[in-house]
Amino acid sequence: MSSAPLSEAPHSAGEVVSPDSCTHLTGRDHVASLTHALRSLDHSVDTFDRWGALLADVLCGESRGRLLAAGNGGSAAQAQHLTAELVGRYRADRPPFSAICLTAETSSLTAIANDYPADELFARQVEAHGRAGDVLVLLSTSGRSPNAVAAARRARECGITVLSITGPAPNPLAAASDEAVCIDSPWTATVQECHLVALHLLCAAFDAAVLAEPARVPQSRLGVAR
Repeated sequence: MSSAPLSEAPHSAGEVVSPDSCTHLTGRDHVASLTHALRSLDHSVDTFDRWGALLADVLCGESRGRLLAAGNGGSAAQAQHLTAELVGRYRADRPPFSAICLTAETSSLTAIANDYPADELFARQVEAHGRAGDVLVLLSTSGRSPNAVAAARRARECGITVLSITGPAPNPLAAASDEAVCIDSPWTATVQECHLVALHLLCAAFDAAVLAEPARVPQSRLGVAR
């Protein structure tokens, strides 16, 4: 039995296809889509440099602020990736910094989901853990996740800076945030892959700001091999 073709017609090399014109991405389609999206991300490098410096100011400041992070599904895993890089390390050795992934504590998640509306899943944790001056990083491939939008709004009510990384603009999460970087791709997988690159740009910029001369961390902790 023959099956219907997965896409309408072969695409030329380097052509960026849309979900409106095909039902899946071939390997070459995927690479073309990712290459195009990464070019759009290239324009945001300065933004991530600024965000890294802001994080350094907050986490190294006298109040020793913290980073909160959240997302759904694959974005939840990437939020946890980000906090691990700060509590552990990205590249250079340095002291640990306070970073909490709001998707990682299953007892809190299930209790909130059981007792409150779904939109409260992250917002309630932001209110519990965040303090004025802290930073919340939200990841959403659509930019339309109601619980992420609610978290952004609650954070800003609490005096917390909200930085979001999303899919194509405009979207509600970007609008609810202090700043957002929006990946220009209609494909969820492509957006997600660019989000990982974006997080590494943020980590690199944070480390550069923390370790810039004069370093904001004790010299005895630098250059220690593990």
